[in-house]
Amino acid sequence: MSEISLCLIVKNEEPVLAGCLACAEKFADEIIVVDTGSDDGTRRVAERFTDKVFDFKWIDDFSAARNFSFSKAEKEYVMWLDADDLVSDENIDKINELKNKLASDPIDTVMCKYVTARADDGSPAFSFYRERILRRAVKPEWIGFVHECIVPKGRVVYSDIEIDHAKIRPGDQWRNLRIYQKKLSEGVTLDSRNKLYYGRELKDNRLYREAINVLTDCLSDCPPTTGVEAAEALSDCYAAVGEKDNAVEALCAAFRFGAPRAETICKLGALFSGRDDRQAAFWYQCALNCEGGAAGVFREPDCMDFIPYVELSCCYYRLGERDRAKKYHALAKTIHPDHPVIINNEKYFI
Repeated sequence: MSEISLCLIVKNEEPVLAGCLACAEKFADEIIVVDTGSDDGTRRVAERFTDKVFDFKWIDDFSAARNFSFSKAEKEYVMWLDADDLVSDENIDKINELKNKLASDPIDTVMCKYVTARADDGSPAFSFYRERILRRAVKPEWIGFVHECIVPKGRVVYSDIEIDHAKIRPGDQWRNLRIYQKKLSEGVTLDSRNKLYYGRELKDNRLYREAINVLTDCLSDCPPTTGVEAAEALSDCYAAVGEKDNAVEALCAAFRFGAPRAETICKLGALFSGRDDRQAAFWYQCALNCEGGAAGVFREPDCMDFIPYVELSCCYYRLGERDRAKKYHALAKTIHPDHPVIINNEKYFI
């Protein structure tokens, strides 16, 4: 059986850390916790689970802290979690099964689904793949001072293992933006990926005009996955400042980067909903015909069926086509029968 070193970087995570490490000790052969400056009981919690607790002076660089944590690992594979991540018993079993397989069939990078929201039935409502378990022999390295990542190396396998990001408290919403602004003031040049994330930080903090400038620049020279996300974020910014036509144009820019995603198409439908319901219905119909897309992108499965069904029901109801509206309401109900939207809309078809 191959062995795994689990690595975390933490700061003031006393309320959540025990839950994460209680999961981790069921599959990790070594637990490494790197504290970047806690002033609560985080270290005491960590020491209940491992004697490998290290301090690292925070330098506004997440990759530096994560690479330090990896440098302390001694097992064949390294794995990372955040302090508010959880692993279900089913997925703990899958990790332990994987450890058995890795002994005879080594994999350099194991991609696992990161689930940030779940539907009422427990299925992932929003998820994406992350490089999660890595063979130390290929020297995995974190890059990026914010929104850090590891460029997959060697043999890469997408697994069915799911990790839940169970965030229970708001973070410092300005932290990442401050780091970006500090780096820019120091003369750092952002690549397309960092332009995307900087633009999204500006958007999330309602600095829409600044975000529009950054995201427009990002779209001028970026790879497909970055381009799609930049186009969607740019559209959100234009919509937020009331420029619907520019929002539509921004979403259409996403089509340059490959087959349209259902998520993009639903955003297009939303821009026409209520002001041109016939055109909105066209786009929601298109969303129903979109395929899943690449494995590494952000996925919102409801955009492929539930959301288009609900919105088509609303569009046709407003257009006076009650039978078609009822048809799509029934289809949506088969997916999430207890969803608040379904319960609310039910009264219109009794």
